[in-house]
Amino acid sequence: MIIRSLLYVPGSNRRFIEKAHTRGADAIIVDLEDAVAASMKTEARDALAQSVPLAGKAGTPVFVRVNNTQERLLADAEAACRAGSFGLYVPKVETGALLQQLATHLEPIERELGRKRTVFVPLIESPAGVFAAAEIGRGARVFALSGGGEDLATSMGAKPLPQVLNLPKQLIHLAAKAAGVLSFGLLRTVADYADLDGMRDAANEARLFGFDGASCIHPSVVPILNAAFSPSPEEIDWARKVIAADKIAADVGQGAHTIDGYFVDAPIVARAQAILVLADSIDKNSETAHG
Repeated sequence: MIIRSLLYVPGSNRRFIEKAHTRGADAIIVDLEDAVAASMKTEARDALAQSVPLAGKAGTPVFVRVNNTQERLLADAEAACRAGSFGLYVPKVETGALLQQLATHLEPIERELGRKRTVFVPLIESPAGVFAAAEIGRGARVFALSGGGEDLATSMGAKPLPQVLNLPKQLIHLAAKAAGVLSFGLLRTVADYADLDGMRDAANEARLFGFDGASCIHPSVVPILNAAFSPSPEEIDWARKVIAADKIAADVGQGAHTIDGYFVDAPIVARAQAILVLADSIDKNSETAHG
């Protein structure tokens, strides 16, 4: 599954939820946590039966960000599962045991409903979570890992500056890649969404670091993420050139070779193949969405 952009919408705002499927995001996150006032959390959870289908009206995968508190976690997760959510965004994860607890709770509900299992995106938002990221990445049902910039900085007693977030977010990213799951995020906070040039620079940087996509809190950022995490026409042309040249080299029994003075060997070829696979997958997703 290709997910370049994930748009948060408050679970208590019906108007935003109704419009979510028109924003062009590859996935929607209906938020029950930070975007919802404490007095509205139960009402937002009870509304998931309508909110999740509305947000996913165009066939877009819908995640629900639950509250990681003793009194709300399992009830939020069950409501999201019954509403048909594709997955859960689980905040403030510090151990893999929490994910197993969630999986154990949801298994009989999923059997009852006859639905596919709900996947998890752990949000790592503390130093303890960063140091446990490898374990968390190997946890039950993990689809992707992500780091919460604002919470990470707060837990460190720091400001959410790019130079503060760079190291912990890269460690979370490496844990995701080691576990073979997707990696979502930018090496900065997403809170200052109005800085579109900064968001564009950060998204392009994240793509160069190998991130697969990122979340945002405003629809104006969605096209920036979709563009940044898609191969450019120049990249696609380069990849096709590499693949074609490698086939010619292989036909004459040559391994490593050069293209325009650039050394090409197996890792370069693999990178070119990955670019073409990604481009093809994006094209197919677009055809399905408009078909």
